[in-house]
Amino acid sequence: MIFFPLCDRCSGTVEILYEGQWGRVCGQKWDVDDANVVCGQLGCGRAVSAQGSVHLGQGSGGRPTWLDDVGCKGSESSLTECSHGGLKHHDCLQSQDAKVVCSGKKSPSVLLVNGSDLCSGRVEVYQIGQWRTVCNDIWDLNDSAVACRQLGCGRAVSAPERAYFGQGSGPIWQDDVGCSGSECSITQCPHTGGTHNCRHGNDAGVICSVTSQIRLVNGKGRCSGRVEIYYNGQWGTVCDDSWDIKDAEVVCRQLDCGGTNQVRSSGQYGPGSGTIWLDDVACTGSERHLTECPHRGFGIHNCHHSEDAGVVCPAAQVRLVDGKGLCSGRVEIYYSGQWGTVCDDDWDMNDAAVVCGQLGCGSAVGAPLGAHFGQGSEPTWLDDVKCSGSESYLSECSHRGFGVEDCKHGEDAGVFCLSEIRLVNGTSHCCGVEILYKAQWGRVCGQKWDVNNAHVVCGQLGCGRAVSVQSKRAYFGQGSGPIWQDDVGCSGSECSITQCPHTGGGTHNCCHSNDAGVICSGKGVSFPCLYMSCIRIWFELCI
Repeated sequence: MIFFPLCDRCSGTVEILYEGQWGRVCGQKWDVDDANVVCGQLGCGRAVSAQGSVHLGQGSGGRPTWLDDVGCKGSESSLTECSHGGLKHHDCLQSQDAKVVCSGKKSPSVLLVNGSDLCSGRVEVYQIGQWRTVCNDIWDLNDSAVACRQLGCGRAVSAPERAYFGQGSGPIWQDDVGCSGSECSITQCPHTGGTHNCRHGNDAGVICSVTSQIRLVNGKGRCSGRVEIYYNGQWGTVCDDSWDIKDAEVVCRQLDCGGTNQVRSSGQYGPGSGTIWLDDVACTGSERHLTECPHRGFGIHNCHHSEDAGVVCPAAQVRLVDGKGLCSGRVEIYYSGQWGTVCDDDWDMNDAAVVCGQLGCGSAVGAPLGAHFGQGSEPTWLDDVKCSGSESYLSECSHRGFGVEDCKHGEDAGVFCLSEIRLVNGTSHCCGVEILYKAQWGRVCGQKWDVNNAHVVCGQLGCGRAVSVQSKRAYFGQGSGPIWQDDVGCSGSECSITQCPHTGGGTHNCCHSNDAGVICSGKGVSFPCLYMSCIRIWFELCI
């Protein structure tokens, strides 16, 4: 039997079992052919490093040396089949332990299946060419702790029983697994030795503390930045060798950040400081998790942190539906080729502020619940949204994951925004009209522009009442940007021009020679006071 005395079972100091005792293999003449036999015997792929001096820790202090002068051809199935100087015969120093780093590309010995990610799910162990479930008899947190450690998923949070993650369909591996919690692999724990009295309704599960194994750092929000993965209890970076759009797509999908349109390399988000965990990543683009993609093996690289990979995931589009204009309505978000709604669980003004900001609709003044703008018919994409208010896009906020929800459309979330407006090219700040939408100032078409529309604009700016309406010949000069609104039809009681009926979003049949204008009395209350009174009136009238 062969063993690495480290919790990464595919790298470490080589030991073999002889006469009931683990002992060392001398590193003299140790080469890649010898290492390949060790990696193959352990099911750890091919050797990527073969070392004959101290590199991975301090040797097997105090243990006997069983083998010296090992000379494998590389085709042997076991290390003891290779030529050597004879068991227990050596002239080796303690510092000359043989060491190996394997690629680790063969299937892992344990997986968590049907969970939300790689760190939760039904426990399955690979044995004799098949994945097998584990019976939950005496299954506890100690057993779960070993599985979490083996997968680099932190500590165990829970040890769910009774097929919590669904029933498996293959053989049942073991029963009465009794780990102490200190083992490096679930296969090292005491168990019944291949017998059981279980059915798949008793399949064991695990939930680990690291529920997401990937993050983006130093970007603008959680959907852009330097790629970091969590492995073996530590966050580390990914080298940009061979890094491309397919790798980035997997990262964005794993983070529920949609697709991707930009790849970053050469440490553009700053150099990391931890271990470089992955190199030569080669995803097809269809994988669910980055660690499912081919790579050189954890910790195996020829990179510096100046080569740390990065990703920019595009923000999911947002729109407001069935409100009065583009800046109020039921919140809908575009994901997987389809518009869907947002559940109002935990929905608040911070969430609404992010939506208004993303749409270029100014400030949020309301976050109505209970399908205030009517029920949607599409899927519900987001639930339990928790924005801080500083995010640039709704998809950057914390949520349960796209499509993970327990809501009905009677709980669709809504938003009221108070779009920014300004008056330009007049003799004071109370003359002219421009509105801000999608972060760009634009004009309003003068067709159907009347005194009711003008009153709303003046009131919104704290400029009193309208004393003159300019609807033709671009009285205050022709604009050069977009025309955001046409056919505006206010009643005069609205608090914001965006509440008025209009054909907005840049849809118009106007030219800048018809830009609307206003001259206000300039004797109104200050804007902050008007803003607060408008919120009060709005909620009295509209909610």
